Amino acid sequence: MKRLLIAALLTLPLLACREEAAARLPPATMTAEAVGRYCGMNLMEHDGPKGQVVLAPGMDAFWFSSARDTVAFTMMPDEAKDYGGIYVSDMAKAETWADPGADNWIDAKTAFYVVGSSAEAGMGGHEIVPFGTRDAAEAFARDKGGAVRSFAELTPEEVLGGGDDEDEGDHDHAH
Repeated sequence: MKRLLIAALLTLPLLACREEAAARLPPATMTAEAVGRYCGMNLMEHDGPKGQVVLAPGMDAFWFSSARDTVAFTMMPDEAKDYGGIYVSDMAKAETWADPGADNWIDAKTAFYVVGSSAEAGMGGHEIVPFGTRDAAEAFARDKGGAVRSFAELTPEEVLGGGDDEDEGDHDHAH
C-alpha cells in the first residue's frame, strides 16, 4: 500500500506537467490577414506591440492591435478563459516600434510590461509595452517613463483604464 501511495505521489507532478504542455499551443505568424478582434482593422496598419490568443488547435488566433487589448481580453468576464496560449510582441527584439515582427512572440504570462510610459498603443491611448526580460523593460521605462510589472501584477486600472479622458476616451474613439 505504501509503495502504491509513493508511486502515485511521484506520478502526479508528471501528469500535471503533461496536461500543461498539452494545453500550450504555439503562436501563429502575423500576416496581412490578421485583423484585430475589437477594432476589425488590419494589424499591420498600426504601430507598436501586438497580441494574439490561441484558443484551440485548428482555430484561427484572436488578434489584437495592441498588447493592452490582448491583456484586457484576459480580464473581461465575457471572454473565453480556456485558451491554449496568450502571446504578445517582445519589443526588446522588435526591429522598430512600427515593426514589432511577425513571429516575435513571447508568452504574455511570462512577459514584463511597462505601464504608464509615453508609448502609444497602435489604436491610440496608453500602451502596456511587453518585454521578454525585466532588464529590457527597465531600460525602456528609464527612457520612456513608467513602471515595470509582471503579468500577475497588472491591475484592471492599468490595463482597462481609470476612466480619464486620455485613457478611455482615446482608446474607445479609436475603435
